[in-house]
Amino acid sequence: MNELPNSELEIMMIIWSYRDTVTRSEVEEKLIKKGRRLDETSILTYLSRLQKRGFLKVEKKGKKNFYTPLITEEEYMQKESKRILKQMFHSSLKNFVCALYDGKEVDEKDKEELLRYIDYKRKKE
Repeated sequence: MNELPNSELEIMMIIWSYRDTVTRSEVEEKLIKKGRRLDETSILTYLSRLQKRGFLKVEKKGKKNFYTPLITEEEYMQKESKRILKQMFHSSLKNFVCALYDGKEVDEKDKEELLRYIDYKRKKE
């Protein structure tokens, strides 16, 4: 699985939000709601690229194409998280958290949530 460019990731995020098959027009509607306008050809190009990359299955029903994700959002997030952690932080979770913490991106609520999650995971093991 390859990293997606931002434009294709945006399309995939919309598709994942439906939790079902979608049409080009449904993708376009969501883009418009987000304040983004792309012409039909551009959206079809992105959808075609995503199909070629193995992210989507396309099924033609009548005159419409229906797009179904072949990879879940969770699978993609796990793969990308590992790639970023390895590439940017030398596979060190500590380095990643330090970068966020030192950059003032982590507040008390975030710290408490992370500690609760770690505690929860320890109890499950």
